[in-house]
Amino acid sequence: MTALPRAWAEYAAEAFGLGLFMVMACTFSVLLFHPASPAVAAIPSPPARRALMGLTMGATLVVNIYSPWGRRSGAHLNPAFTLAFMRLGKVRPALVTGYVVAQFAGGLLGTLLAAACLAPWIAHPAVDYATTVPGPWGTAAAFAGEAGITFLQMGVVLAMVSRPRLERWTGVVAAALVALYITVESPVSGMSMNPARTLGSAIPARHWTALWVYFAAPLLGTFGAAELFRRTPAGRAAFCAKLRHDERVRCPFCGHVPSPRR
Repeated sequence: MTALPRAWAEYAAEAFGLGLFMVMACTFSVLLFHPASPAVAAIPSPPARRALMGLTMGATLVVNIYSPWGRRSGAHLNPAFTLAFMRLGKVRPALVTGYVVAQFAGGLLGTLLAAACLAPWIAHPAVDYATTVPGPWGTAAAFAGEAGITFLQMGVVLAMVSRPRLERWTGVVAAALVALYITVESPVSGMSMNPARTLGSAIPARHWTALWVYFAAPLLGTFGAAELFRRTPAGRAAFCAKLRHDERVRCPFCGHVPSPRR
């Protein structure tokens, strides 16, 4: 039997999580950046609106990680993270295809749902389906920005999930970093860190500018962080690839099965 039938609930949860993230990204991009939105007139400062966007997406990530669906799948929501965990031996190769397909499907379906609900505003150039494209400093700066923030994100996640006393706070810290990146780094690259997130916006927008950056840079960042982590004492510790391991939920990574209720 393949891994797909055994882990269908985890795949569905992973797709739902990234789909929710994209619905929120598109919705708040319209609310905070469409010229006709009252929020643009009320908050004329672009950095302030980016900060609000960061808080919203950080909160969405917290919900995803600590929700029932996030506790089920592990809330990677990102092919680059899943592949890096596989490189560390924390995700079986048999599960990777299902996770990656689910992530790409969830990102696209979430954007399409948002597009159906938010047409025609989502297509305005100021919103553009929440696409991630290089900023005015060009492709090289966008690549460096994406690789850097993904390296930091993966490094922090690994440092926390590998320490039992810190593991429960992984989602909060990861979300805080996402909020910071959107506020500070998004003018450089659009702040993706995630090939599935970028492609989910690019397809309906038909916007392929520097798409390779958003595939190559996150992989470079996560694999670089994973290789560095392997060379630390924590890299030899036993830990789970879930961002929030819940003893009440089965785990496709470490094989944990909850005790039957009495």
